[in-house]
Amino acid sequence: MKLILRADIDSLGRLGDIVSVKAGYGRNYLIPQGFAMPASAANLKQFELEKRKLQEQADNLRTQAEGLRDRLAKVEVKVEVRVGEGDKLYGSVTAANVAEALVEQGFDLDRRKILLSDPIRSLGTFTIEVKLHPEVRGEIKLTVAKPGQMMEEEETAESEAEEA
Repeated sequence: MKLILRADIDSLGRLGDIVSVKAGYGRNYLIPQGFAMPASAANLKQFELEKRKLQEQADNLRTQAEGLRDRLAKVEVKVEVRVGEGDKLYGSVTAANVAEALVEQGFDLDRRKILLSDPIRSLGTFTIEVKLHPEVRGEIKLTVAKPGQMMEEEETAESEAEEA
């Protein structure tokens, strides 16, 4: 099945590309979601008329993603986890935990956009990559600590600031 893409799709192509896909994928997903339209002479003419508008929308989404990337770069996400002997975590910190912590700080980010190769199983500070747009990736600074450890660090920083 030949389709004209109306949006950038990671594994398929860019806006305006004519691609061949399996009939079920095109008929059941791409066309109903508005990501593509059948490649015919009439649809090619219609697409050329609305291409500018679609490109502006895509550029607007990319600009928003870049703004979000800049805001996320300034944020430090803190996750408190229970630990056992030798500071060994009970369980692990996953993308879902990071997404919850971001929601608490006012960022609405889907957990599937947080790219963790493996769940985090130790205390410390980590840099996590986030896919905000097919062309825009950002980074989040994540601190994994014991319950109460973050409050102690904040109190120490405040007392040092008062002494200075």
